[in-house]
Amino acid sequence: MKNEQKQLKMGSLLALMVFGVFAACLLFLLLTGADVYQKMRQRDTATYESRTAVQYMTTRVHQADRAESITAEAFDGLDALVLREEIGGETYETKLYCYDGWLTELYAAADSDLSPADGEKILELKGLELSLQDGLLQAKLTLPDGKEADLSLQLRSGREAVS
Repeated sequence: MKNEQKQLKMGSLLALMVFGVFAACLLFLLLTGADVYQKMRQRDTATYESRTAVQYMTTRVHQADRAESITAEAFDGLDALVLREEIGGETYETKLYCYDGWLTELYAAADSDLSPADGEKILELKGLELSLQDGLLQAKLTLPDGKEADLSLQLRSGREAVS
């Protein structure tokens, strides 16, 4: 009888140890999976921010790419991409610039005296440097994580506006 009780205790102890090893392995797998998921999410967020900012700028330039409608100029000390269009005899400008940590867009009449603070926030962005020479637009975007994304576009119209 004592032998049977010892075997029962040993069997119970063995089952408890197997269960403990199983629980430890399961916990290890869950923690490893959570860490992998977190890293993938961070990578995907950074990629999304980079692609979205570059794609947004590209789309806006392609939409406005007509002869002498695009310039890169200073807007209250900030680099700004200015897209001009004429509607009903009036000239309107869309200005894209980085202000207060955001890619910002301001659409207004060309002769308005609005400031950079009046624009609408589009995407988080730490910095924007622009140059436009001989129909080649180059932009360096500094993303929220400090990484940089470069954009180079040859204007289809071939000519930027004279500012």
